[in-house]
Amino acid sequence: MDYAALLMFLAVFGLLLLGYPVALTLAGTSLIAAGFGIIAGHFDLAFLYAMPNRLYGIMTNQTLIAVPLFVLMGVILERSRIAEDLLDGMTRAFGRMPGGLGLAVCLVGMMMAASTGIVGATVVTMGLMALPTMLRAGYHPALATGTICATGTLGQIIPPSIALVLLGDVISSGYQQAQLSLGIFNPKSISVGDLFAGAILPGFVLVGLYCLLMLTIAIVKPTLAPPANLPKVPLRQLFMSAVPPLSLIGLVLGSILFGAATPTEAAGIGALGALVLALLRRSLSFSDLKAGLVSTTETTSMVFFILIGASLFSLVFRGFGGDEVVAHLFDQMPGGVTGALIIVMAVIFLLGFILDFIEITFVVVPIVGPILMAMGVDPIWLGIMIAINLQTSFLTPPFGFALFYLRGVAKETVKTADIYRGVVPFIVIQLILLLTLAWQPWLATWLPGQLYGS
Repeated sequence: MDYAALLMFLAVFGLLLLGYPVALTLAGTSLIAAGFGIIAGHFDLAFLYAMPNRLYGIMTNQTLIAVPLFVLMGVILERSRIAEDLLDGMTRAFGRMPGGLGLAVCLVGMMMAASTGIVGATVVTMGLMALPTMLRAGYHPALATGTICATGTLGQIIPPSIALVLLGDVISSGYQQAQLSLGIFNPKSISVGDLFAGAILPGFVLVGLYCLLMLTIAIVKPTLAPPANLPKVPLRQLFMSAVPPLSLIGLVLGSILFGAATPTEAAGIGALGALVLALLRRSLSFSDLKAGLVSTTETTSMVFFILIGASLFSLVFRGFGGDEVVAHLFDQMPGGVTGALIIVMAVIFLLGFILDFIEITFVVVPIVGPILMAMGVDPIWLGIMIAINLQTSFLTPPFGFALFYLRGVAKETVKTADIYRGVVPFIVIQLILLLTLAWQPWLATWLPGQLYGS
């Protein structure tokens, strides 16, 4: 029974490959495994008695309230066509220069990633809005699709995003658990704001490298990214389309970083601000608002349903001694902490082909995170490494989620092979950033240290 927890994990993995719902798979597999364990006398029923407390903790978790508010903020910006107007203004402002459309897509994609944090929503929206314009302007299909897929995955690393909120909450709990396991009964804590601060420098470096790649291609091979014949945009129109949404995102992020508001309070400001912007522009109908609220409810329900299933899985996994088994395996790995980190990152990368960031955050990170942090790994650095790793996984052929999302909205004239070729340079950039971050952890830890002394 020593490896019953690992067998349970493999069973969940196999059922997910067969297409069963994530939340029900996690809960159902856990209950069946616990039942067999109780019958065999190898599972303590007291672990299941802790489930009501876990549910109460989920319901009263102030940080998680930010999830529906950030989702609502992104949905309103999308459905009120504020993001579409911003893309139109940026493409007309930059499009007349070589590579300008690509630069506009990178910048607007960064903004949309910050407001939604959901890969599918950003890739689909940018694919519908920007891809036809880039193709009409003469951009090579591989470059156009690669740029859209890459910018669509920025929601994993650009704050404030849902991915970082969820990951920050899990990392925070894991960090306290790691300290308690080391006999530290007055544990330090980290917050979602720490993770936001840690993601800023790597995130903006990544966007800068994307833009540098676009300019380099435009200079070396101008036929791949020619200037677009677009009408000039009046300065006032550009100002009105760009400044309000960028100011809103800056206000939300700034209020968190400088301690003026918690992530939950800032998310409320963001949702209210997006609604006010939409009403002032008179670009949000009642039907759009209703559809946005329904979409927000569906997304939030999915997140919390998975979280409940993952909580049950975590309890049963620990009831079978899974955390001790994993810790023992890590201790036996060659290379110590470095070897364990490489294995964990490789597993998370491969899981990114079949699981969304929500499942990986709630299922995998609570298992391996506390063990790695107990081995001395910095929690903020670990969180940023996981985020960039997942971002790279979602972009990598042949199973990257971003590729499937864009394939679903791209015209038939765009070949799948073009999409695969187009993302390769961006994958190389992300791998370089990942290796650089592994070599120089201060890229993720310097700003939180300056702001909070973390």
